[in-house]
Amino acid sequence: MTRDYLTIALSKGNLLGASLKLLEKSGLPIDEVSENSRSMVFTFEQTWPFIKYIICRPTDVPVYVERGAADLGIVGKDVIEEQGKDVFEMVDLKFGYCRFVVAAPQPLKDLRLKDLNYKRVATKFPHLTERFFRNQGLQVEIIKLHGNIELAPLMGLSDVIVDLVSTGRTLKENQLTELVDIMDSSARLISNRVSYRTKHEQIQQIIENMEAIVEGGQGSED
Repeated sequence: MTRDYLTIALSKGNLLGASLKLLEKSGLPIDEVSENSRSMVFTFEQTWPFIKYIICRPTDVPVYVERGAADLGIVGKDVIEEQGKDVFEMVDLKFGYCRFVVAAPQPLKDLRLKDLNYKRVATKFPHLTERFFRNQGLQVEIIKLHGNIELAPLMGLSDVIVDLVSTGRTLKENQLTELVDIMDSSARLISNRVSYRTKHEQIQQIIENMEAIVEGGQGSED
């Protein structure tokens, strides 16, 4: 007999531990779910609804949810904004906090936003970056990189960078300073649009449980 699971995609890495704590507080089973397991799929049939977790790269979570391979997902707002997938954003989970910023080498610390017109910008988030500058009426050359964004202006590859920061320590260590704060990011619960209708009762209960936990200050980083 085919089992009908409520499938939840979880981001491996920094968000996973906090996500599992929140799921447990929400009344969902998490026994043996671990990023260190050889299996990336975990099923539970002793609860209703039957639960299935898949653990994948954060950038893949919205894809699984949009395509219906997962009903729900937990992923950072940064990934949602960059990818623009057709999913419902249901709850701000209030953990995994960081900020998108424009940063520049110390000699350029007095640049204003309008001074960045026609500058070169290195980033891991080309779509979000292009949208931000376009909305400001500015044209920039975007250079997409996959890591060590701070290195780009130091080596003359770009004038400034757009990146995520939490404490800002990495910027300071690389003699970079924040010029503009673009937006805040934190973990979000997202839902497949069709699943939200066809599995509404189960999904809505999870949403309400998570909202109560977050609003009650009992989030997963306490």
